[in-house]
Amino acid sequence: MDIKTQLNESVKDAMKSGDEIRKRTVRMVLAAVKQAEVDKQAALEELAIVALIQKEIKNRREAIEEAKKADRLDLIADNETEIKVLEVFLPQAMPAEELRALVQAAIDETGASAPGDMGKVMKIVMPKIAGRAPNDMISSTVKELLTK
Repeated sequence: MDIKTQLNESVKDAMKSGDEIRKRTVRMVLAAVKQAEVDKQAALEELAIVALIQKEIKNRREAIEEAKKADRLDLIADNETEIKVLEVFLPQAMPAEELRALVQAAIDETGASAPGDMGKVMKIVMPKIAGRAPNDMISSTVKELLTK
């Protein structure tokens, strides 16, 4: 079952069970998917939907940081719950060791030796990872291995 179908089914289940947070969160993601499809004038691929979900999670993590500064425990709890709802739809996370191995292989393949070669490495690594690791984690791993 594709991610978009899973999202639609999750909304239906949340409506039946009365789970307002899950219903609201998944509807927000579906609205973002729909908007992206309208903007692109085509159906989104699985990877694009995964990227949208990752972006929504990132937004909520940033909101948690802001809520901590404002000492708003209610907002922190809401955002953490929404993150847990969204993480269900992401593919299984890639272990850090596997990510490092893929990045090292890409560095060897491209002959990259300095942080300036990061673009070459990222171009090879990104399709292989396919949304199984956050972009900031990937780029930090590439930087780390290139600065050795």
